[in-house]
Amino acid sequence: MSPHFSRGAVAAAVSLACLSPAWAQSESATLKEVTVTGNPLGTADAVVPTARLEGDALTLRRQGTLGQTLDGLPGVGSTYFGPNASRPVIRGLDGDRIRVLQNSGAMLDASSLSFDHAVPSDPLTVERIEVLRGPGALLYGGSAVGGVVNLIDNRIPRAPQFDAKGGITGAAEAGLSTGNKGRDGALLLEGGNDRYALHVDLSKRRTEDVSVPIDLPCSKPGSAEQARRICNSASDTESGSVGGSLFFDHGYLGASVTDYRSDYGTVAEDEVTIGMRSRRYALAGEWRQLPGWFSSIKLQAAHTRYRHTEFEGDEAGTRFRNQGNDLRLEARHRPIGPLEGVVGLQLDSNRFAAEGEEAFAPASRTRQQALFVYEELPTGWGKWTLGGRVERVRVRSDGSTDPDVTRFETGERSFTPLSLAGGALVRLSPAWQFTANLAHSARAPRDYELFANGPHLATAAWETGDASLRKEKSNSVDLGLAWQEGPHKAALNIYASRFSNYIGLVDTGNTRSAEGELNPTDGDEALADLRYAGVRARFYGAEANGTLRLLGAGGLGRADQIGTLDFLWRADLVRATNLDSGEPLPRIAPARLGGTLSWARGPWGAQLGVDLVRAQRRVPAEGQRATDGYALWNAALSYRVPLGSSELLWFARVDNITDELAYSAVSVLTTTAFPKAPLPGRSARLGVRLNF
Repeated sequence: MSPHFSRGAVAAAVSLACLSPAWAQSESATLKEVTVTGNPLGTADAVVPTARLEGDALTLRRQGTLGQTLDGLPGVGSTYFGPNASRPVIRGLDGDRIRVLQNSGAMLDASSLSFDHAVPSDPLTVERIEVLRGPGALLYGGSAVGGVVNLIDNRIPRAPQFDAKGGITGAAEAGLSTGNKGRDGALLLEGGNDRYALHVDLSKRRTEDVSVPIDLPCSKPGSAEQARRICNSASDTESGSVGGSLFFDHGYLGASVTDYRSDYGTVAEDEVTIGMRSRRYALAGEWRQLPGWFSSIKLQAAHTRYRHTEFEGDEAGTRFRNQGNDLRLEARHRPIGPLEGVVGLQLDSNRFAAEGEEAFAPASRTRQQALFVYEELPTGWGKWTLGGRVERVRVRSDGSTDPDVTRFETGERSFTPLSLAGGALVRLSPAWQFTANLAHSARAPRDYELFANGPHLATAAWETGDASLRKEKSNSVDLGLAWQEGPHKAALNIYASRFSNYIGLVDTGNTRSAEGELNPTDGDEALADLRYAGVRARFYGAEANGTLRLLGAGGLGRADQIGTLDFLWRADLVRATNLDSGEPLPRIAPARLGGTLSWARGPWGAQLGVDLVRAQRRVPAEGQRATDGYALWNAALSYRVPLGSSELLWFARVDNITDELAYSAVSVLTTTAFPKAPLPGRSARLGVRLNF
């Protein structure tokens, strides 16, 4: 059994310098870190809580999915539908309350529709990931009430990297993993001069079934009936992109085409695999030093074609298609006295369709138009911020594309969500700063929340929407305190959100057959009968993290003799309650505590860390399994080799060193498919990255 937090375990963890995975060194404790997401003016001091991963920290932390890569950052978890489909969870909120962006533009897929649908992006090709926690993300829509995850790459170059003579740069990475017998690699090339730039990247990842600490059954043809592997968890993923930009005296204009393909097992069913395909055409530009009211204008536009097919063995089953466009214009106005800010327009539209026996949502069309504004007022002690966004959202159900399927309601709903946010940053001293944020957020219901009516095997339920749903509304407060003195730093955020109409799945107490028969009596396995409904809900919690220099510059001893030794720590806690029933909301992460000892000297780096995750007994009476606590130990080693103007980085890491058996309290599989999908067991990864 996995342990609870015992005093001995906590003492041992603290004495060995524990944090989230050992390579999580780039987090939100720095006071002068410039984060693009949620800060359109590019100022150094962020009022809203942010975190970012880039460089070596991202290279060492990368996993096969976005959710697993970010899991362990303060306040951030993972939906973990096995090792191939995992979306971020922020402060207990998931799905359409978390906006996943690509270079600040919309990313169109079906990952928020169902837990088994992966995000069509490979972390191998991402240069930086920024995470904005909390409702300060209203610039990106009411659907970002929980936060924003922004995947930033250079597929459309935004600034010249070379002089008039031109040049070429790039990076190549390759890795091997033991736990899933994984092989992966990526190549990036960029060239040009001061007037144009071209970008090309390719990536490939292939894995087999993931190793775990216990024997699990498997009925998939060609697989062992019992093995220490998660059945049907293999994957084969590849992506590629071509992009380029033209630069002029006061801006740029560029475009890119990105193709992503992934074939992977769904884990919940031994013989069901998903074949995913996504193609994205993007356009971006910026015009600076303009005359008149606005000093600069940014343009982003994209067209995405997404589809995936669920195969039962070799036979094609349910098919999902999503096609859409998005356009975002952002204009920075000239200062009005000390006041600086941006105003913007965002247009989104998409067509969704599902075909097959297990299609639980109808063909639909969603259109959204939005106006937003963000303003900053600097003061002698810090600054004020104020933002607002108004949207017009139309959601239309066209029923099923199969004329024999008549269970879906048709019709159209319109909504006008309004979101407002205000914040303040106070510099208490050169080392201390205080932040406060207040927000009112509104989100229009999604198409499936309004019109779903069918079997959803990812949740082992028959899901039914409610076409009369109102907007989801919440009021939130976030208070933060941050300190930095030399290499030492710490940050604390506490927050609370109250929803007057939190849209979630409510268990009716009935069951349905796969054909929709209510409370079947023929003995077949029945699905839980769940309905989308609005309830009153409350979320609150805290996040803390920091760095303490133990040895070297800023600590004891001389850095040139012993290097530097840092103790990085973090902790977070979230509580969520359905105020109508008095019960906890489902799939909420338990309290987490962690730390890392991080040593560096010359070309060498080494880390040892642990994550302590408390048992989660605070679950609804029906619909979720309680989970035990666990401790996951991790280690990493890196060595940097200069090669003229290039650089080679060798790295190795070991995840779950003790091969601990653990189940995620946030994963729906822990309840619906127990014990099929524990967290991965011990795995070693060896990799090399060349920057030239």
